[in-house]
Amino acid sequence: MTDPVSAVLDAYAAAVRAKDADALLALYDADVRIFDMWGPWAYDGAPAWRGNVEEWFGALGTEAVGVDFDDVRTTASGDLVVAQAFVTYRALAADGTQLRAMQNRVTIVLAGRGGAWKIVHEHSSSPADFETGKVKLQR
Repeated sequence: MTDPVSAVLDAYAAAVRAKDADALLALYDADVRIFDMWGPWAYDGAPAWRGNVEEWFGALGTEAVGVDFDDVRTTASGDLVVAQAFVTYRALAADGTQLRAMQNRVTIVLAGRGGAWKIVHEHSSSPADFETGKVKLQR
């Protein structure tokens, strides 16, 4: 059996790099709840998340986004898997040159749904500096 976390994270990175909203949204359960770093407090359901994803991809112009997950740690029980990781998003020019990068923390909960693993919850964050109130986007 393929490791469901690796499969989902690899598919996530490929979909983002391709700016393929349908491929990215296919990884999520219809009733997903997302606590994203940007925007509202929560995105409830895949349709709400689709709007954010399409806006993100549309704002990229000719840039692509490289996604790398590291220090992935998992806990599994039955048909639930929790994955925690650090993620780096790299803005790439059309020729592949890195333009900028940011990092954050992510927790993803996967549930077995009809023979597939779907993201039922995702939470991304970055720590904030107490003195300045600014979010730290690099480790």
